[in-house]
Amino acid sequence: MKFAKTIVRAWACAIALPLLPLAAAAQTGAYPNKAVRLIVPAAPGGGADFLARIVSTRLQEQTGQSFVVDNRAGASGTIAADLTAKSPADGYTLLLGQSTSMAIAPHLYAKLPYDTLRDLRAVTLVAEVPNMLVVHPSVPANTVKELIALARAKPELLNFGSAGNGAPSHLAGEMFKTAAGVKLTHVPYKGAGPAVNDLIAGQIQVMFAPMVAVLPQVKAGRLKALAVTSGKRSPAVPDVPTLIESGLDGLAIVSWFGFFVPAATPQPVVDRLYQETVKALKAADTIERFAKEGAEPSGMSPADFATYVTQESARYAKVLKDNAIKLD
Repeated sequence: MKFAKTIVRAWACAIALPLLPLAAAAQTGAYPNKAVRLIVPAAPGGGADFLARIVSTRLQEQTGQSFVVDNRAGASGTIAADLTAKSPADGYTLLLGQSTSMAIAPHLYAKLPYDTLRDLRAVTLVAEVPNMLVVHPSVPANTVKELIALARAKPELLNFGSAGNGAPSHLAGEMFKTAAGVKLTHVPYKGAGPAVNDLIAGQIQVMFAPMVAVLPQVKAGRLKALAVTSGKRSPAVPDVPTLIESGLDGLAIVSWFGFFVPAATPQPVVDRLYQETVKALKAADTIERFAKEGAEPSGMSPADFATYVTQESARYAKVLKDNAIKLD
């Protein structure tokens, strides 16, 4: 009897051992084996949407599976973040999180339905994008100093739009008001795209917009660029000065975008997403298209990106407090 049991066990092991690599493959190599939903916290046409569609196209080509962009604008990106946090942790819901929802919103809202650091897992930093100070062509100002002089002379004349309450474009505008000692009326939108459309139409006059959302309009002459909000000039527009060069020290603020998944997503899935995203970001056409719009691709490791998000959250908490910025 014992001999028979031993034979059965040996037979079972002989069958099971070849299946172990298959089980591992099911968790790694087999992913993804169906369409992935890429949630974007902005309306079509904005900077986040632009980046998402470039990278999702590359991911689709690399994996052979669809990466379907799902635009969920509103509430400073927290609607999209909450939707992702509550989705199944299987790798088939991916968020293009941004500095607004991941590092700023937790300090603007008294209570959020999710915890950025607990409920969402960092995959990689996709890109950093400077904001650009742009005005409608009808605004009689061609430099930052001229804009400040105009705002002081006619404070009721200028409205500045943003991608939403708490967006980097909003914070940049509020910080600009404080540093320059001017009054501008804030008009929040559900994403950069709708705000830029109204700026082009002359419904608002000023905006600190992600460069990817406005650079084509600047080049076409539909908007005027006065400055960039990065610490140094952008290679995409080397003739446009920084706000710091224009006499406003401390006004270096950029938008960043990165991939996140629900916190319980398995490590092999996170690793595959990271590897494929880095490959997509290193593709020559991705680099070229990003550069034309002023975006700098990253590809930061999951661990480094998680640390980066934590540091950014602390930095923005101080910016909000120092500038007394609250939701409208």
